[in-house]
Amino acid sequence: MIAVDAGFLYAIVDRRDRWHGRSLAAAATRDEGWITTWPVLAEITYLFQKRLSGDYAAALMVDVAEGGIDIWNVPPGELARIPALMRRYASLPMDLADATLVLLAEHLGHGRILSTDERDFKTYRWKQRKPFVNLLAG
Repeated sequence: MIAVDAGFLYAIVDRRDRWHGRSLAAAATRDEGWITTWPVLAEITYLFQKRLSGDYAAALMVDVAEGGIDIWNVPPGELARIPALMRRYASLPMDLADATLVLLAEHLGHGRILSTDERDFKTYRWKQRKPFVNLLAG
């Protein structure tokens, strides 16, 4: 499974996005399985509705409902770690969606991710010391 961030999902759809070409090429990784979190889905559906059309948001949620993208739920016992992560990376700053992706990497046991957010995912660490491997980074 590969973690996916909102920017990647957006760039696949918007031809004007500077990450569009790389994101389309990386879409081939879907065979390995994509997984994300509810905060990432909230972020991307908002971006679709604001910048493109609600149709894109609805189509994404159909894909999710049909199993095209798995959703990982943060276990209740891990929720208390989110504010600590946000404080640790406050200088970036870290948002809720990114904090859940750090926890997801720990759950998966690897940091393979598809994200247009190079700076942040180059800085974030899962298990406090392990770097992410952003499959979109050039």
